[in-house]
Amino acid sequence: MFSQPDFVHMERALALAKRGLFTTDPNPRVGCVLVNSHGEVIGEGFTQPAGQDHAEIRAMKDARSRGHDLRGATAYVTLEPCSHFGRTPPCANALIDAQVSRVVAAMEDPNPQVSGRGLRILRDAGIEVRCGLLANEAQELNIGFVSRMTRGRPWVRMKVAASLDGRTGLPDGTSQWITGELARADGHAWRARASAILTGIGTVKEDNPRMTVRAVDTPRQPLRVLIDSRLDVPPEANILAGAPTLIFCGDLDQRHTERAAALRDRGAEIVQMANPAGKVDLPGVLKALGERGVNELHVEAGYKLNGSMLREGCVDELLVYLAPSLLGTDSMGMFNLVAPHTLDARVRLNFHAVDRFGDDLRILARLAPVADAPSNATPTPAPSQ
Repeated sequence: MFSQPDFVHMERALALAKRGLFTTDPNPRVGCVLVNSHGEVIGEGFTQPAGQDHAEIRAMKDARSRGHDLRGATAYVTLEPCSHFGRTPPCANALIDAQVSRVVAAMEDPNPQVSGRGLRILRDAGIEVRCGLLANEAQELNIGFVSRMTRGRPWVRMKVAASLDGRTGLPDGTSQWITGELARADGHAWRARASAILTGIGTVKEDNPRMTVRAVDTPRQPLRVLIDSRLDVPPEANILAGAPTLIFCGDLDQRHTERAAALRDRGAEIVQMANPAGKVDLPGVLKALGERGVNELHVEAGYKLNGSMLREGCVDELLVYLAPSLLGTDSMGMFNLVAPHTLDARVRLNFHAVDRFGDDLRILARLAPVADAPSNATPTPAPSQ
């Protein structure tokens, strides 16, 4: 169905899409390569920040700036061309107007506003359309966007750094630094690609972290999100410095009025999201973040919040850095989880990738799907692009 040149050009389109890893939110990361009838690449592009050109438009502008005629060309796109008006016009129509003869897409757009409609428009215009080339790679690149479009919530990645015996710090709370410099820099790269970084009040009180990207270059800082049931965060906390922080809290009363005002003065936005117990409704937090256009949520928290998120089904994958050291049973663990009654009831994971950074191991493990698990999530339409 696909030729060797097709694979080569789609691989190049995927490489272009990765250039938007830190910048396209809330839109997907998309790359496009235009090839003429002689097999020559005449234009390339990738999606710009929201409100600016999509990948197809950038590639067409690139080709035209170099004096190329687009008629009869093939467009290789890592995601189905959009078919709706948002902040920018539909890319499907632009490809039709350019009189390309063939479009190869890696995957259909999971956005219900598109979802096959762009491909149909192209076919109805007489353009040859093929879809599915390197689809897995394209989906991995936009795993958060796919999650938000299909489940109404971001893809949640929980990062933990631990010793080989699964301990994240000494009994007195000392945890800097368990892993080495290369592993820490890699962790910041994962922060940088996320739409938002979430932590809990326990971590803020213990470590007073900034929760920003520092070890790698990034054009933007992710939204900072704090889970703080009683608004215990001090107004002078580092997490509140600089950009606004989104704080999710539980039930509040008159005693919290003054505290809330002080936090708002520091630029914090406070959202009550209480469960029946009066604590923060974690699934509700994910839904609210999805509605705000958060595609990937990066979690760096303590073992209590880590355990709560796992128990409530709010984690998709674990990003675990293991150092070649042992800290002992009295030290802090990774997750506050009650031991299951049987092995069949244990939390199951699938290893997705295992890599080495310096002396440390990085394990990417995904929560194994639960067979026949009910789903009542409502997909969140994409914000205007």
